[in-house]
Amino acid sequence: MSVAPLRKGDTLLVVDVQEDFVSGSLAVPGGAEVIPPLNECIAAFHKAGLVVVATRDWHPPDHQSFREQGGPWPAHCVADTPGAAFAARLKLPEGTWIASKATRAAREAYSGFEGTDLDRRLNRLGQVRLFVGGLATDYCVLRTVLDARTRGYETFVLADAIRAVNVKPGDGDEAEDDMIRAGAHFITTAELLGKADLDA
Repeated sequence: MSVAPLRKGDTLLVVDVQEDFVSGSLAVPGGAEVIPPLNECIAAFHKAGLVVVATRDWHPPDHQSFREQGGPWPAHCVADTPGAAFAARLKLPEGTWIASKATRAAREAYSGFEGTDLDRRLNRLGQVRLFVGGLATDYCVLRTVLDARTRGYETFVLADAIRAVNVKPGDGDEAEDDMIRAGAHFITTAELLGKADLDA
């Protein structure tokens, strides 16, 4: 689709590109493939003086989503461990906003808006459009995008910078359909970066 040039009020939202999701205990198939296109977007937003946000799972060791606690997932992204660090090849600039989620043992939070101050901070700066990429399509990207739409943000999903877990075959495709039904637009990073012009 056609997307207006990047402008003030635009935010790049990088979802959970952390070591455990790229190559660690809960690696998403093809997860590392989102890093090069996201790095291009990060560089473009940073050069233009636009907001870059990175969300992260930041779990306590006894988080309820872990199998040891009866949850569905292996332990992952435990706060202050190497697996919770942003992927080494992800080039986040100084000044990146960090939104830490699922920080309480008894509460899950897939969305970057849940239990964080992300919405308040975006509103305070008058942010209008969100461009979202990261991991995983069918969980944290999905929930973040749905919450963004509920809050009224015009939301663009970077189709070449997301990957799905696909616990069940087709979960990723279904998640994409859900995001489209919620009013999100799917674009490629090439479509976005080809139009990056603050003066337009």
